[in-house]
Amino acid sequence: MKDAFLKYQAQTTPHPLAMEISHAKGSYVYDIKGKAYLDFVAGVSACSLGHSHPKVVNAIKEQLDKYLHVMVYGEYIQKPALELTKLIAHHLPEPLESTYLVNSGTEAIEGSLKLARRFTGRSEIIAAKHAYHGNTMGSLSLMDYEERKQPFLPLIPDIKHIEFNSEEDLNKITEKTAAVILETIQGGAGFIEPTNSYLTKVQQRCNAVGAVFILDEIQPGIGRTGKLFGFENYNCQPDIVVTGKGLGGGLPIGAFTASKPMMDCLSDNPKLGHITTFGGNPVIAAAALATLKEITESNLMSLALVKEQLIRKHLKHKHIKEIRGRGLMLAAFTQSAELTSTLILRAQDRGLILFWLLFEPKAIRITPPMTISNDEIVEGCRIITSILDEI
Repeated sequence: MKDAFLKYQAQTTPHPLAMEISHAKGSYVYDIKGKAYLDFVAGVSACSLGHSHPKVVNAIKEQLDKYLHVMVYGEYIQKPALELTKLIAHHLPEPLESTYLVNSGTEAIEGSLKLARRFTGRSEIIAAKHAYHGNTMGSLSLMDYEERKQPFLPLIPDIKHIEFNSEEDLNKITEKTAAVILETIQGGAGFIEPTNSYLTKVQQRCNAVGAVFILDEIQPGIGRTGKLFGFENYNCQPDIVVTGKGLGGGLPIGAFTASKPMMDCLSDNPKLGHITTFGGNPVIAAAALATLKEITESNLMSLALVKEQLIRKHLKHKHIKEIRGRGLMLAAFTQSAELTSTLILRAQDRGLILFWLLFEPKAIRITPPMTISNDEIVEGCRIITSILDEI
C-alpha cells in the first residue's frame, strides 16, 4: 500500500510515517502485520475515548439505521445535533447557549471570526504570536510565522499580534478591535499555559473596549485538562468558545458557541451568514453526543489530573528538561530537536506512538486517550526512558 499511498494520496510532508493500519481499539493501533502500538497521541488529541469506544461505536451504528445526511445545516430538526448542542449549552456558563456545528476546528475558527466582525461591525482581529488556529485562509492569517504564510499571500487583512502572557501588549486591544482570539493553552508553540490571570485580564480589556473575546479550545477542550473546557482552569469566560478534535470521538467535527443574540447575527443581514452542508451531520453528532456524555458522566476528567502526575513521575530523566501542559495535554522537552526526532522515530519501532508539536522542535507530544490505563502510561514512559538511556 505504501507505493500507492505516496502516489495517489496528497502528502503533507516529504517523509510521512506511513504506518499501514489494520485496526485500532482502546489505547492501541495495529498495523497490517499485527504489531500493536501504544498510542500516546490519540490522533493529535482527537480520540478522547481511545479507539472504537463501544459507546461511540454503538451510537454511530444506531444512527446509521435511521438516516444519514438529509439537508444542509440549520434547516431540518435532527435529534442528534439538537441534543448535542443542548448538552454543550448545559455545560457552559450563561449566556453561552447557541452552538453552530461545522466540519472541523479550522472551519469553526473561520465562523467565529466572521461572527465577531459581523457582531461588532469592526474588522481588526488580534491573535497571539506563535499561535496556531488551523490552516484554512482565515485561520492561517492569524499566524505570525511569515515563512509559513508567504507562499499563500495575500491573506485576510487587519490582523495584529500580541505576545501571549504579556500584560503590556493588552493596550493594543482598542475600540477598533473586533476580536481577540487566543488558544486557552498555546498548542503548537509548546503547550504554554496562561500565567498571572492573563486570560482574565484579556477578558476585562475586551469588555472595556467592546471587543469579542474568542477562546480556541480545540486542543485543551472536552476534558483533557481536568475540566470540560480549559478556560475553566483560569477564571475567565470567553464570548465565543471554539471546539473540535476531541468532541467527535474520532469523527470530524468543529463547533463555535456564543450567546443567542450574538449568534443570530449570522442568520440575517445577510441571511446565511455562514453556510455548511455537512455541519451537524447526524452520524457525527451522535458520536459526539456519546463522547460528551461519557466524559461528563464519568470520572475521566478528574483522572486526567491523576494520570498527568503519573506521567510526570515516570518521565524523570536527564534528557527530559521540562514537561509543560496540564492534565493529558502535555509536552516533554529534550535539549535538542535532533534528540526529539530520534526518540519519536525509535519509539514507533518499539511500539509506541509519539509525535511532534507544530512549531516547537524540541517538544514531544504526549496527549494519550483519556481512557488510557495507569499500566499503559507506565509502559509508555518506560519505552521513552529506555530509548533515552540508549541515546
